[in-house]
Amino acid sequence: MDKSKRTFLKSKRSFRRRLPPIQSGDRIDYKNMSLISRFISEQGKILSRRVNRLTLKQQRLITVAIKQARILSLLPFLNNEKQFERTESTTRTSSLRARKR
Repeated sequence: MDKSKRTFLKSKRSFRRRLPPIQSGDRIDYKNMSLISRFISEQGKILSRRVNRLTLKQQRLITVAIKQARILSLLPFLNNEKQFERTESTTRTSSLRARKR
């Protein structure tokens, strides 16, 4: 076989197809917090469609559900837990607490 013809042959790699993150029975709804929380980062941002491995329609429905849950205060707009931990341990706040006592 010529070298020129070999380059066009597809390599036969074995790969395992990943399961879709949303099963057919799952309802994409703002009340389904266990489903919605899988598509939010630690910072509270909505993860991209490429990271989630969702279809375009599923990503739109997830985005709408997350935004509805945020408006209804079921989800925070930002996840600032780490930020609050850092501000408590600073020297400025500890010196202010010492003055108040």
